[in-house]
Amino acid sequence: MDHYAVFGNPIKQSKSPFIHTLFASQTAQQMVYSAVEAPTDGFEKTLTDFFAEQGKGCNITVPFKEQAFLYAQQLTERAQLAGAVNTLKLTDDGLIIGDNTDGAGLLLDLKNNHINIKNARILLLGAGGAARGVCGPLLAESPRELVIANRTFSKAQTLADKFTQFGSVNACEFEHLSGNFDLIINSTSASLSGSLPPLSASLIRPETAVYDMMYSAQATVFNAWAKEQGARLVLDGLGMLVGQAAESFAIWRGVKPGAKQVLSELRHNLAG
Repeated sequence: MDHYAVFGNPIKQSKSPFIHTLFASQTAQQMVYSAVEAPTDGFEKTLTDFFAEQGKGCNITVPFKEQAFLYAQQLTERAQLAGAVNTLKLTDDGLIIGDNTDGAGLLLDLKNNHINIKNARILLLGAGGAARGVCGPLLAESPRELVIANRTFSKAQTLADKFTQFGSVNACEFEHLSGNFDLIINSTSASLSGSLPPLSASLIRPETAVYDMMYSAQATVFNAWAKEQGARLVLDGLGMLVGQAAESFAIWRGVKPGAKQVLSELRHNLAG
């Protein structure tokens, strides 16, 4: 039986064991998947022990994605661009490869909801690890422009500068945002604390789709606000969570599971 896990702190809220158990059943894979709460000062040792005890691969969540980036012996291109790792795989020759599937998960969910990125004007709120993980994949879809806004403008500018070679990407202060956006993505964790990014309601147009990377049983604070302003579509990050998990699963097992059925079951589970 092959062993996989998700490492984080805290970790009891993780939906990953539920998701990957369904994936394994769906694809007839012989594997077990658990959640491991690593001590904040002992992440590397916990990870090393896991691989020494025949662990085959794992997911990494907050606050360890940057540490996992340093831990990996080899990095994929998307992990290098993100500067963070959420997926580790132990190869047959003992090499630990780091990858980042967050952007792939976001794109899968956007496409499943018929949101077109090509030639779209996109606003990305936040410039932290979640934002870094999706910039490259978003720009690979050829949007007209990607605008990054953050409370600390210098962080937004630094992130934009990192990706200018991949397309039209600019940084902007919240108060200077203007024009029409086809898609607004909230990568901040504001919804977890019930707060909102300082975004003008005028940026939400009837043609705007809104995506909050956070998720909850009810609409997130950000999505509820956007709906009130007239956004045509609001989505939370549950689909992204399942999408990035499906990508990780394919990296480990060589088979891509179906995300839609698992998302439906997870949504039902979350509501119940």
